[in-house]
This record gives sequence, structure tokens and C-alpha cells, in this order.
Amino acid sequence: MLSDRDYMELALKLASTAKGKTNPNPVVGAVIVKDGSIVGTGIHRKAGEAHAEVHAFHMAGEHAKGATLYVTLEPCSHYGKTPPCANLVKESGVRRVVVATLDPNPQVAGKGVQILQDAGIEVEVGVLEEEAQKLNERFIHNMRTNRPFVISKFAMTLDGKIATYNGHSKWISCEQSRLQVHELRNEVDGILVGIGTVLKDNPSLTTRLPNKKGKNPTRIILDSRLRIPLDANILNTDEANTIIVTTTDADPMKIATLEKKNVTFIYCSKDEHGLCLKELLQQLYKHGITDVLVEGGGEVNASFLRAGLIYKFIIYIAPKLLGGRNSISPIAGRDVDSMDFAINVDFESIDRIGDDVCIIAYPKQGEKHDKH
Repeated sequence: MLSDRDYMELALKLASTAKGKTNPNPVVGAVIVKDGSIVGTGIHRKAGEAHAEVHAFHMAGEHAKGATLYVTLEPCSHYGKTPPCANLVKESGVRRVVVATLDPNPQVAGKGVQILQDAGIEVEVGVLEEEAQKLNERFIHNMRTNRPFVISKFAMTLDGKIATYNGHSKWISCEQSRLQVHELRNEVDGILVGIGTVLKDNPSLTTRLPNKKGKNPTRIILDSRLRIPLDANILNTDEANTIIVTTTDADPMKIATLEKKNVTFIYCSKDEHGLCLKELLQQLYKHGITDVLVEGGGEVNASFLRAGLIYKFIIYIAPKLLGGRNSISPIAGRDVDSMDFAINVDFESIDRIGDDVCIIAYPKQGEKHDKH
């Protein structure tokens, strides 16, 4: 006999197949089990479409009566683009509901579970809760902060360099790592770089996958002095939207020219780190950007890090040694004079990707970032 954890693990695997497709909604998976047999499964495929429970009950039909529903996130209790799932579950005839984690949305936050319990349905919460929260880390962060979830991604040599002294960086990571980065781009809403990266590399910042058409995230360029060349690739490819972040002092003539190229502008004030990043993230969230992949250089990484605005690191380490006093590091910014100022992280995973090593890490909880 399979256990609650086994069925919830299946529901989580189903949910994970929709990563990047449901924003701003969470990813959710559901499994219905009766007498030891799976009679229904479902995922939430896209924002505005039917939720996972709807698909699972449609598959189960009459077999739902007396069954157990496993769902990775608390059934919603409010009317949005679709009716509340808690009412559907209540009327389905299921005997028991197992929920991985409560919904952080203040409109739900335990109300869905209460509806089910009030209807006499047995409810258990917390099966594979940590895994469920990790799967929906972007959504949970959005609900708690009203800001996008920021991921810093960079590739570096074994001695911690992202480029030579003159900026040459192609290629540090292996082909498999680069493909994985495009899979990551396929999941996020926005990809962010500084103007330095645009001037040096002239990237397109699009998603390129070998066997399918990927989702192109919105390109976000930090350019406080509006130095972007009019022939830059990101201005002359319409595969993705482009946002330029600048100040109200920027040249109005150049703004008008860029607007004709369908560029959207966000205007931010400046602080000690440069453009005010908290203000930027709040504005990006209002533009519908729920997560951002920072692929900028050392200065951009340093600004986000010292502002305490990086929530996840994805770091590729290549089996190469570059050396050099002036080779470029992944995080620049101000120098510190003591290891006491180091920002500690927790390693989530360490994996081999082709010839490289990929480390996923999170800032250690409760630490102040701008320690000096």
C-alpha cells in the first residue's frame, strides 16, 4: 500500500510540470485515490484556467465519492477568475483531504480548510509541506512581499572569475549548463542585466531551446544614464518585451526615440547602491513580473546582494582556473576589511551538469545583508 507521502509526492511532480506557466498563480497538483487506486489527477495549467482539483474531479467522476484527495496547496475559498475549489471539494463526496501546505494568499489562508472541516470532511495539513513550499517559493514570496522573487544566476571558474580583465567570458560554462539556463529563462517572467552587459555583449536575452519554443521573459535593463545604443539587439528583436529602468533626468529625446521601438520605461530614484532596487521591484510587480532572473555583471549582483534582494542563487562552477589580479568576479561592489562582513548562504543542492558543478543556495535566514 502506498502512503500519504507517496501520493503527495506524485501530486508535487505533477505540479512541477507547470512551472513558469501559471504565473502569477501557484503551481498545484491534485491526486484522487479510492481503495488504493488512483482515480483522478490534475494540474493547474495556466492562470485563468481550471484549477488542479477541477481536472482531477472531472477524471474521477463518481469514483470521487468516499475517496481521498491529495492536493499540494490548500483549495482556494474565494472567487477569482474561477469559482472557489473548496466548494467543489465539499460537494464532491470525498471522505478525506490531505493538503501539503496552506495558501499564503490572505484571501484564503486557512479558510479553504475551514470550509472542508465545517462540512465534516477529514483534513490533514502538512504532508511534504517543505517540498510544497519550495515548489511555490515564488508565489509565497509574492504574497508576503508584493515584490518579484529574485534569482541571481552566474557562471564562474573554479577560482571565482566570470570574465578576463578585458571582459571576455565566452564560454565559461559547458553546453549542458547553458541549456539549463535557457530552461530557467523559460520559467521566469523577467530577465535583468545592467547596461554594462548590453554594451559589452550585445545580448538578445531570449529563450533558445532545441526542441520547443520557449517563453521569452521580459528583458529588464538598468540604465540610469540611458547609454543604450539604438542598434542594440534587445531593441531590434520583437521576440520579447523590453523595460528600461532609468531616472527622471534621462534624455527626453532619446526616451521618445526608444518608445517608438516599443520600449517601456520605469523611472526610479537613486540610493547608495545606484537605482533604488526596492522601488524597482515594486514597480515590476505592478507590471505583472512575479520573478526575475538577474544575469547581470558583478556590480549589478553586488547592488542586489547588499540591498538584501537576492532570494536564491544558481551558480555554475566550471573546471577552469583563470587567475589574474584584474580578472572579474561575480560580485563586485565595495570592499570589506573583515570576514565578519561575509554574507552566509545555505546550500540547497550540489549537482554535476556536464563538466560543471551547479550549486543552488539561499541567503541564510535572519541575517542582515548590508552589514557594513
